[in-house]
Amino acid sequence: MIVMDSMGVGELPDAAAYGDAGADTFGHIMGYMEKEKKDFSVENLRALGLGNIDGVSFGKLATAGPIGAFGKLRELSKGKDTITGHWEIAGVETATPFKTYPDGFPKDFMDKFETEIGRKCLGNYTASGTVIIEDLGPEHEKTGMPIVYTSSDSVFQIAANTAVIPLDELYEICKTARKLLVGKWACGRVIARPYIIEDGKRVRTTDRRDFAVSPPYETLLDKVSKTGQTVYAIGKISDIFNGKGVSGSVHTVGNMDGVDKTIEALKRDFGGFIFTNLVDFDTLYGHRRNPEGYGNAIVEFDKRLPEIMAAMGEDDILMICADHGNDPVHSGFDHTREYIPLLVYGSRVKKGADIGVRETFADIGATIADYLGTEPLKIGKSFSEEIIE
Repeated sequence: MIVMDSMGVGELPDAAAYGDAGADTFGHIMGYMEKEKKDFSVENLRALGLGNIDGVSFGKLATAGPIGAFGKLRELSKGKDTITGHWEIAGVETATPFKTYPDGFPKDFMDKFETEIGRKCLGNYTASGTVIIEDLGPEHEKTGMPIVYTSSDSVFQIAANTAVIPLDELYEICKTARKLLVGKWACGRVIARPYIIEDGKRVRTTDRRDFAVSPPYETLLDKVSKTGQTVYAIGKISDIFNGKGVSGSVHTVGNMDGVDKTIEALKRDFGGFIFTNLVDFDTLYGHRRNPEGYGNAIVEFDKRLPEIMAAMGEDDILMICADHGNDPVHSGFDHTREYIPLLVYGSRVKKGADIGVRETFADIGATIADYLGTEPLKIGKSFSEEIIE
């Protein structure tokens, strides 16, 4: 399964309650690319059935003979963040949204955190990560005080120039925050945001690391591992699940590295579940409200799909989905509450099978559990009979 991180396909019925009325990540990107006369050749995604998904705004991409199965899924959980989306795919409903800190983290927490790490901090407000390192970078570099900030998600982000706070120390600072951010200070993720100065500009590196809470109960990953099969996590997947149920993992340095590592894993001799997250769509383009960059990244991924398909074995099944939206033409710079797409391909997958509009992301995990012969998940309904020959 490959998660095109944040590639939503239209607003959910409750999107307005999240400030996301009218959001449509893929549709708006396509519209922008066409208006600006930019290349947006997505023939492989189209062939799989992306344009055939019910009710999408880009139905003109529909094809008469899809080579895959297709559909879209509604988010049952409350929220629109990375953890909530991935956990629901894997069978966990988040009924109470993770706590957010729009006014910054409370003083009693910050006092405790600063005491533990032996440093005062800068920031502690809601901000764009690329903006805040420019605003506060000079003071950080002069004083050694790390930059902390948050967003509309439940995140505590710590930015530092690696020439001032080395990477290993930054990770240790994040682990301290992770230890403290529980109970009344509960927070979904602590994120290390290292950067360097390159040609006079502050540039975030690919050494980001997420420190998440553990899922409240067993997920698809645990179920697969318990059968003796492999769960191989690529990208930030292991971080999102706090390593639970993961047999092996590898971090990536961008979307194409994630594709390379997925193909390498497909060629290895094991049975089980390869779970890949391609984060550039979200971090480099969605949050930065860059529709052209996002569109180019989709085209780049589309061109690699034939390689992925060629590496698959006869019994392998490929699923491509998202975890939330992040509409790059929407206001603000945060995720958007949207349906996610699902495309399924393999020699055993019925061509043109339409799974319709599903009531929860967890139907994906339930189908994988069904196919791999694990215990059923706590939520989700398998659609394997609808797509498997």
